[in-house]
This record gives sequence, C-alpha cells and structure tokens, in this order.
Amino acid sequence: MPSDSTKKVFIKTFGCQMNDYDSAKIKALLGKDGYEPTADPGQADLILVNTCSVREKPEQKLRSFIGEMRPHRQRGAKVGIAGCMAQHAGEQLFKRYRKDVDLVFGPDHVPQVRALVEQAQSERVLQNSFLDDDNYAFVRETTSEGRVGAFVTIQKGCDNKCTFCIVPATRGMELSRPSALIVEEVQALVAQGVREITLIGQNVNSYGLKVPGELNFAQLLYRVAEVPGLQRIRYTTSHPRDMGPDVIQAYRDLPQLCSHLHLPVQSGSDRLLRRMKRYYDRARYLDVVAQLRDARPGISLTTDIIVGFPGETDEDFEHTMSLLEAVGFEGSFSFKYSARPGTPALRLSDEPVDPARMQERLMRFQTRQQELQLAAHKRLVDQVMPVLVEGASKWDEQVICGRTSCFRMINFPGDASLAGQIVDVRITRGFTNSLRGELAESPAGA
Repeated sequence: MPSDSTKKVFIKTFGCQMNDYDSAKIKALLGKDGYEPTADPGQADLILVNTCSVREKPEQKLRSFIGEMRPHRQRGAKVGIAGCMAQHAGEQLFKRYRKDVDLVFGPDHVPQVRALVEQAQSERVLQNSFLDDDNYAFVRETTSEGRVGAFVTIQKGCDNKCTFCIVPATRGMELSRPSALIVEEVQALVAQGVREITLIGQNVNSYGLKVPGELNFAQLLYRVAEVPGLQRIRYTTSHPRDMGPDVIQAYRDLPQLCSHLHLPVQSGSDRLLRRMKRYYDRARYLDVVAQLRDARPGISLTTDIIVGFPGETDEDFEHTMSLLEAVGFEGSFSFKYSARPGTPALRLSDEPVDPARMQERLMRFQTRQQELQLAAHKRLVDQVMPVLVEGASKWDEQVICGRTSCFRMINFPGDASLAGQIVDVRITRGFTNSLRGELAESPAGA
C-alpha cells in the first residue's frame, strides 16, 4: 500500500475504443476524490478491470487478471470489474469472484463510479441495471490540459440487431446526447488546447434520429466544425447502411473532417451479410466507398472483418478476400468468430467452422492486409503531408510523432514543443503500421 495519504487507482482495459474511453472517464471522475492513476497495481488502493464481451478472449484475460490481483486484494486494495462483461454477466461474476472482487458495475453506471467506489469501502457492490433515458447522465470531459486530441461521446447503446453482436445487451438501446451539450464540450476542450476531436458512439450515423427536432449526424458535423480553433474532426463507429449522402457531402464541404473513415463491413459475402442482419449487400458497400472517394479523393478506409461466421464456406471467404482487393483497405481489425451468450447467431443450425480452417483463413486475410498496408505506405515516400504533432516518441526522445489526416502515424526528428501544431513532413520510409519522415521545407499539398 502507498505510504502517504494519496490514493491511487490502477485500471486495466480490455476491448474496444469505447472501453478505452470509459476507462479515461473513470480516471477523471475518481480524480475528483483524490485518486491518482498508477501503472503499478502494487501501489494501488483501487484496482479496476474494464472488460469486453464481444469476443471470448477478453473473458479469458479477465480470469487471469483477477487471479493476478488476488495478492493485492489480500493486502487491502479494493478490486472491481467494470464494462460490458460486468453488464451481461454481473451476477455470475459477483458470485464467481466473491472472494476476489468488491465491486461490479456496467457501462451505464460509469457516471456514478465515485459513489460506487465509496460504497465498496464498506460492502460488496453489484450495479448492472440499465438506466432509463431520463436518468442516464453523459459524462463530459473534465480536463484535457496538455492533450492534442480528445473523445466526445455523442450517443450510447445500439438499436441494430446484428446476429453476432452482444453490444445491445451490454450497452442498451440507443440514446443520443443533446447536440448543445456536445458542442459546449467541444468548445471547452478547444479552449484547453485540444485540436482534434473524435465523436464516438456505437452507430454515429443514426445520431439524433429518435429525437424530434434534434440535429442529425451530418448537421452535427457542420455545427462542430464551426467551433473556432478546432482543426480536425474524426468519428467512430459508422454503419454502412446508414451512411447517407448528407454525411458524404460533408467530406466535400468540411476541411476539418479528416480523410479517414472506419467503415465496418464484417464480410464480403452477400449470403453472410444477410445472416448477420447487416441490411446492406456488397454492391451497396462498394457504392458507398465510390461516393466517399469521389467526395474526398485519397480518403483512407479501414474496416472490421469476422472470419468463420457460422456456415461460412470457402466461397464466402473468397468473396471477403476479393472485397479486400476491390476496396484496398489500409487497415482492418479482423477476428475469428466467437459465439457470444444471448446473440441470435447461436440459433443458427450450421456446424461451426473448423477451428483450423478458421485460423487458416484469418492468417491469409491478415497477411494480405499487411501487404496492402505496406504497399500503400511505400507509395507515400517522397510525398509531403500535413501532420498534427501529438508529442514525443515513447522510444526516442529525439523523435516526435503525429498523424496525417488519413490517420497514418508518422515518426520524425523534432522538438516536443511542436505538439498541437500541424507541420509539413516529407515521408522517407514506409513500414507496415507507420511511416518515417523529416520536417519538410516546402509546404504540403492539399
């Protein structure tokens, strides 16, 4: 335990960007009660693991993590489980880890984490009920001093019923945050020095559609772009079905809107897309891609891919491989299908895809994806690109790093005082996951 009076919190995060964002909010909220973040669980008074339920692997990681934290709880630290797994399996976790865990709470209760932690000092606490719309409170960013970029929540939950996905069961139905509060938070962040905002939600394209008189997503983009001093806007995640012409038009109109879009496709097979209940087909997806590239030439596209969905044949997988070639994705998150409790896919009668075949397909996809990424990055050599400097490299104090509008990471020699500025960088080398460059004397092109 720490020898002084300062309280410390250690948070381990498994899962998606939403979980990373929730962990940051938890740290900020607990900071109001004097908790300082620590990277050493041995120094922590409070240990939290923020969990994912989309795939099986995070559940395996949770079991291992709780075992590793057992000695720290025995010395007096409080241990809690948060996140999606805590939402859908809260009571089971509460019983399974009755000797190891003091607190279990779902995503809806992140805003109440201070009260829950205080309650857990005297009794074990389980809180995984969904809050109704009137009682749910979006947590705004409390401080971003010294940060170049920040996330801003615009909605929570999801109304889609993709057969492979457990998110509706863990994060509830879709709820949009009032646009006035979103713009107010962006203004406050920019005033603190933030230059890049990422709007986040489970399906941002459907923002505001359930609220009479509210802005839709395209209108929100235009409104946020009006904030003085904001240089870049990103957003995640989009559903191809809901990518409308108004959002595509924004890529023509808004220079602040970055030239990168993560557009999850999941499969290149129309047959599997129907079984997944994605409500678009391959042709529709490719049409959206063509419209985006017409509106913003050079836009970088990344995606999600599921390999081995129930009933996937060799032909289905070849359709996914051909889609990879047709679009030329510059990155992807690709995973083997993992059956999740309570998802409709469990009711499909197909025999599961052989694990060895599934692994073979995944490796083939990932290998080709890496080849495409490397080729795309090598084509950029000698080009000059605007880069928003994020700060010093973790590995070399003489090197700073930043991202292009297309979300490519570039490392180059420079001073950390450039953080927050957009500088012109000439690309000198292309690697699979990053670029190397040098400050350019000539200005970058558009």
